[in-house]
Amino acid sequence: MPALQINTGGACHIEAYQISRAADILKSGKLDLLVIENVGNLVCPAEFDLGEHDKVMMLSCTEGHDKPGKYPLMFQESRALILNKMDLQPHTNFDVEAALADARALNPTIDVVKMSAWKGEGLQAWFDWLLARMAATRRS
Repeated sequence: MPALQINTGGACHIEAYQISRAADILKSGKLDLLVIENVGNLVCPAEFDLGEHDKVMMLSCTEGHDKPGKYPLMFQESRALILNKMDLQPHTNFDVEAALADARALNPTIDVVKMSAWKGEGLQAWFDWLLARMAATRRS
């Protein structure tokens, strides 16, 4: 799969023009799926429209169940929430139900996928979600 790193030059977020330029380089007309990994804090990525069809929030159970309350806009703007590193959850104080209740209070329609990427658990549910969203996007 082709990949391209975008350097934000110290900015806390990616801008739409940077995605457009990257898509041109990647020849996006030939791509079925373009994933933009917008790393960094959880404030800026939620505030800027990159032209994406869907925002997906990935939350590791090692980061704490308080994140929906600390970064509400990210959870409000996301179509899906991936709870990752679920294999480590028994070794943390991460409260799955509290995190999901807070996320759903902010966004009642958010889809949730629980997974352990390391163990491969939940990956099929994630792939199925992606395929369904791709099909829905093509229809619209």
